[in-house]
Amino acid sequence: MSTPFTVVVAGRDAPLWLTAAALARGLGPSGVKVEAVELPSGLAPVDVYATFPALEALHNQLRIDEAALLRATGASLTLGQNFTDLAGAHPAFLHAYGSAGTQIGGRDFFAHWVKARAYGLNVPLDDFSLTAAAARQGRLMLPDEENEIYGRCDYGYHLPAIPYARLLRDAAIRHGVTVHTADRVTAEREGETIVALDLGEGRRLTADLFVDTGGMLLDSANFLSWRAHFPVDRVLAAIGPAFPNVPVYAENRAGPTGWTALHPGRPATYVVHAWSSADAGDEQALLAATVASSLPLTGAMARTVAPGRPAQPWTGNCVTLGASFDPVHGLDLLGLQIGLVQLLASFPATTSFAAERDEYNRTAPQALDRIRDFQSAHYALARYAGPFWDAAREAGVAPDLAHAIALFRARAELVPFEEENLPPDSWRALFLGHGLEPESWPPAIDRVPPDEVKAQFRRMLGFVREQVLRQPTQDAWLAGLAHG
Repeated sequence: MSTPFTVVVAGRDAPLWLTAAALARGLGPSGVKVEAVELPSGLAPVDVYATFPALEALHNQLRIDEAALLRATGASLTLGQNFTDLAGAHPAFLHAYGSAGTQIGGRDFFAHWVKARAYGLNVPLDDFSLTAAAARQGRLMLPDEENEIYGRCDYGYHLPAIPYARLLRDAAIRHGVTVHTADRVTAEREGETIVALDLGEGRRLTADLFVDTGGMLLDSANFLSWRAHFPVDRVLAAIGPAFPNVPVYAENRAGPTGWTALHPGRPATYVVHAWSSADAGDEQALLAATVASSLPLTGAMARTVAPGRPAQPWTGNCVTLGASFDPVHGLDLLGLQIGLVQLLASFPATTSFAAERDEYNRTAPQALDRIRDFQSAHYALARYAGPFWDAAREAGVAPDLAHAIALFRARAELVPFEEENLPPDSWRALFLGHGLEPESWPPAIDRVPPDEVKAQFRRMLGFVREQVLRQPTQDAWLAGLAHG
């Protein structure tokens, strides 16, 4: 009888358990054995996972019932993130998790909207988006057969971190993951190959493949820093009172020395303040977070952040998933999920996996760099005043991002990069929100008669209004789940 292929996953909290559960769920039927090394939690009651919509699909793969998830964790839904200027000098903009408009004449709606605006249209792009329009009205936009014909309606979550990690741990065990706990872990190596993990107390684990979800097995020489792209090096997390009615989106408030994000939840409002230690100390940051949030904050914890990714995520027989992102868009779990999906797609059939490793090392870094560029664009284009933002605009911009900005400005188009995991509407919301105005549009849309475009616009706006009015508030919807 042949020995099963064994995978050992090391890490802590949600990244560990998402990875272990997904590998066991996806590979268990093929006879792959998955073991998890659980290190002490790094979470505190003030921590929340503010996630992108893609996580819902992973939950479905893991057979995690959404209603049960929300009841067990106290989580809420989020339709996006609203960016505001505390000084009031620049208008707010909503990064909504949904598409805007439908095709006209076989061409993308956005180009038609850009052209119409050049000819005097004064209707915001958000008015053509089911998700954005619902968010502005304080309502959820739940996908169904009728509105999915119109366009994409997505939502993320605000997941209290400790109960969420606990739920995922249970899911991983349910899918057959064997759990080992350890206070530390040390890799025993022969060259680039990990021979075993030393868990202390005489315990050693061997495996055909090791997966690192927290960078604890990563050689420091294999870490590619993104520090030159981002001004943030300190983050403070705290909690304030829950809102009487749970908002359907998060808010990011820009101040002179950083930004403060409010992630509404049912048990509390989770507040994150990000800044540069060159501008302020921890006590000043807590004061800034309190002023920006207008909430009494408790449990504050400050941490250092070091954005970057593995230069070669798969070295020897060890795969390091994800990256350390800037906290502004809450993309850490998305980065992990992207690497996880790519690993499952290229999982080796044998212990000779040089070809799979080379392909993973080609695609995974490109995907992570695209997310980095998205976050970098937020700082490079922001018009907010203050020393923090002055430094942000002087930070490095990658050549691919510079090209993407130039193309969007020239003709309202987005560069079709191969490893892109953010929807076009996210890029458009970011660019437009920071004042990047397209100067023209693809000439092919000029073939559609203006009267037809106007008629289509009117139908879309009517449909959006009709759909929004039949959507529930978050409180009403959550109350229904509680009694379901």
